[in-house]
Amino acid sequence: MDDECANPLLLQWLKEWMDEAQERNSKGYTVYKKAYSSMKACPTTFEHPSQAQQLNGLGPKLCDRLTDKLKKYNAEHGLPMPEKAQKTQKEKRPALGPGVDPDRAPKKRKTQLYIPKQRSGAYALILALATLNPESNLALSKAELIELAQPHCDSSFSVGSDTTKHYTAWSSMKTLENKELVCTKGHPTKRYYLSDEGWEVALACRKIIEGDDITDKQHKKYSAKPAKPPEEPFLTKQQTMATSRVDALDIIDLSSEPEHTESVSKGRIHRVFSYSGVISLPSDEDTITLPSGSFDIRLVLDTREVRSKTDRDYISEELKKQGVQSISRALPLGDILWVAKVKDEFAGQLQAVNRDDEDEHSTEIVLDYIVERKRLDDLISSIKDGRFHEQKFRLRKSGVQNVTYLVEAFSISAERGETYGQSVETAITSTQVINDIFVKSTKTLDETIRYLARMTRTLQDLYKTKEIRIVRSNRIVAETYLGMMDQLRQKHVHSTIGVTLPAFEALCDKSQAMTLRDVYLKMLLCIRGITADRAIEIQKLWPTPIALIEAYEACCTNKARDSMISDRLSTSIPRKRIAKGLSAKVAATWYGEDG
Repeated sequence: MDDECANPLLLQWLKEWMDEAQERNSKGYTVYKKAYSSMKACPTTFEHPSQAQQLNGLGPKLCDRLTDKLKKYNAEHGLPMPEKAQKTQKEKRPALGPGVDPDRAPKKRKTQLYIPKQRSGAYALILALATLNPESNLALSKAELIELAQPHCDSSFSVGSDTTKHYTAWSSMKTLENKELVCTKGHPTKRYYLSDEGWEVALACRKIIEGDDITDKQHKKYSAKPAKPPEEPFLTKQQTMATSRVDALDIIDLSSEPEHTESVSKGRIHRVFSYSGVISLPSDEDTITLPSGSFDIRLVLDTREVRSKTDRDYISEELKKQGVQSISRALPLGDILWVAKVKDEFAGQLQAVNRDDEDEHSTEIVLDYIVERKRLDDLISSIKDGRFHEQKFRLRKSGVQNVTYLVEAFSISAERGETYGQSVETAITSTQVINDIFVKSTKTLDETIRYLARMTRTLQDLYKTKEIRIVRSNRIVAETYLGMMDQLRQKHVHSTIGVTLPAFEALCDKSQAMTLRDVYLKMLLCIRGITADRAIEIQKLWPTPIALIEAYEACCTNKARDSMISDRLSTSIPRKRIAKGLSAKVAATWYGEDG
């Protein structure tokens, strides 16, 4: 079979080396096998082994070894050694000599034009430099260039999106210089201008912008429809309320017995009267009506929401650049919420009617939207120490219907990401599916700021023609608050029901608004494995801590005590059941391992 090959000697030696490598179980077997297959299939006779480099799998080292083998073979048989060719066939292939058909010559591959991603740093810098006249000899300094480029970029040119890194949108300039799209001149102050290739990229970017203008107009046309606002899916629920009847709040009332919630709420809630006029003056009524146009929608930012310890005003300053004026407050719950700030001409009337709320912020009415922002590293920490479940528990008790859990990406170590990656995914999924809380993911702080700005503008448009009914502060009782808000929303489906910011702060305060049942549930949640749903089920069966202790004391044996909770909840739905191991852990925590 080797004799049928155009180079039988070379093929024979390759086979010998291949067999030796296979016997030694050497990794070189794969190399020799590949070379052997190429040599066997080659129809060309080589005058010198070095010419075999054009074959797949035969490199210079292997060809040199074949050359040494051939020298030894020719010396033993008295044969002359062929001379090595000046250039191998592989090396000659690209050259065009006389008589060579140009059509058959290999064509040089055309380099693809580099187009930076829209709204990126490189994209913005190209557009900014394109404002210069290509015929002039002008150039821009760094400060001038940043000022022109910033409106075209989503990231900041002066501050990095990640506090652990120093990269900003300006870092893209190095990429443009390496690609020879931007040239510099001047010393020591650099000035920048586009090269000929850079102008080609700029023209391509302008064509993209012209195509996007049509898309933007269509986007604005559809975004003007209040029923389906773009990118803000959790607004749809509130907007639908304006045209249809609202169902009962899908929030579990943790401050009362779940099976008696409806009757208790109806028995304790005050009557609500409808009023006409700007602000209702009767002092014995439950709500005060603010008509549309008597307030402005403002974003409230928690004072602890900062980019870093040395840059505390970054978020508010960036929001201002987006056209959003924010208010800084120390919020007891959540990181961002929206309020209706009563205009000055109506503020005095409101404070005169709502006398029991004399706080300086009593003219700020909390709307039905709140955001809990979590950076990825903070989310992992809150899952580890239990704050994650406690915060969701308080958010559900706040009475706010539209809760958003905003998870912001952040650099973490690969080891930490591998360890807690599954826990993070589980936490996000349970928040969406079990707690019915909308989860929004962003990649950077700048993207979070843009999202908040869009939300603010959407709410401002929504409330242009919407009235707000304020629950008077002296009518609010923590135990009946959720039921009261539920009844009011069902009665006034075309209005937003809200409370003043001071009243909201008092309701959400960790210490002032805590009932015995709240403390009881929080104690249960401290046990690893007890979720909010399981804690509520335990509370249904044993309403108070003493009831649970007495139930344990009534058990005759330790075995019965350990399985008491799991046996009682065996018929519940899967997410509310408690396994025997977890039941024993609760018994050990509340009653003691020795009984």
